[in-house]
Amino acid sequence: MTSTSPTSTAPTETSAETRADRFVRDLAVLKIPDPAAGRATLWLRLGVVLMLVGPVLAVTAFLMSRGTTDALTQGDALTVALAGITASVVGAALFLRYSLIGFLRFWLARQSYDLSLLADRLLERDHHHDLTGNEAAPR
Repeated sequence: MTSTSPTSTAPTETSAETRADRFVRDLAVLKIPDPAAGRATLWLRLGVVLMLVGPVLAVTAFLMSRGTTDALTQGDALTVALAGITASVVGAALFLRYSLIGFLRFWLARQSYDLSLLADRLLERDHHHDLTGNEAAPR
């Protein structure tokens, strides 16, 4: 993202600029970091991997405990199963946390954009307001 000076926050929309272009420009002005470039994506992927590894460890532990009569091996299988459950819970927590961060970040940016658009419309309406007082209906 590019850094901008505080004076660049004034609306400088051109007629060729689309609404999406303006939204991207406003995101840059708000200095909202790109989530794809940060560590959030790495933690999100780690959460998915841990959620997938957990059940694999649990099934492996079940098969390991069923294939032997040795109590020590069955104890090891119990430990592997508990590690699988722990990995699943931690992975789900990571996935939920970083998924919500991405969603809420986008929601906040969208809300800010909508408020800015509303303010621009209100200012434009005030700008075109007839100052002579000869309006047909009061506002």
